[in-house]
Amino acid sequence: MINSEHKTIIKNGLWDNNPALVQLLGLCPLLAVSNTFINGLALGLATTWVLAGSNGSVSLVRNYIPKEIRIPIFVMMIASFVTNVGLIMNAFTYDLYLTLGIFIPLIVTNCAIIGRAEAFASKNKFFPSLLDGVMQGLGFTAVLCTLGALREMIGQGTLFSGAEQLLGEWASDLTISFYLTDSTFLFAILPPGAFVGLGILIAIKNGIDHKRAEQAKASKTSPIQSGEALSHE
Repeated sequence: MINSEHKTIIKNGLWDNNPALVQLLGLCPLLAVSNTFINGLALGLATTWVLAGSNGSVSLVRNYIPKEIRIPIFVMMIASFVTNVGLIMNAFTYDLYLTLGIFIPLIVTNCAIIGRAEAFASKNKFFPSLLDGVMQGLGFTAVLCTLGALREMIGQGTLFSGAEQLLGEWASDLTISFYLTDSTFLFAILPPGAFVGLGILIAIKNGIDHKRAEQAKASKTSPIQSGEALSHE
């Protein structure tokens, strides 16, 4: 059963403490790879696998790791899952593996992963740690996919381009074309466009949070005000 603690972990990973929009961690692969939806989805799924695996593993052995050498051990555990996902992609999605290139092995150095291992998994039981890893990874994936979709649509007028690299030949029919052009809009595809796009996403999230906070504040004060009005009458 999902209790209040689990709901908080889910909400933190997807929204309140999103690694990309709030913690601002792992921005190097986020900005470099999110030029298409499929690239963002592939890197996001790989990162989610590593986050979930490393969080669960760290939680299981947390009481047996000397505090003095915990960070090197965490890094080695993370590296084992990164190697695993790299071998799988090399075997089954080779073209996509070449496209993502160095950013697959660089998952080892993603601050979001080592940060969750240190801040959460090393202090909590297995299931909450596993859930935290999955939710943090899905939150990161959601930002990658959203930013990748926006940059792909604006930059080259398509969506789901290259889906066959991840899902197989049948997925080549999933590509959607919004407009035809002889050249791409380089600003959207290159990293400067990623900076602007990420800034817009962060601004939208902050605006939504601000509006929710105002609504919550208004809902708390309105009953008091109405009660005061009745007392005066």
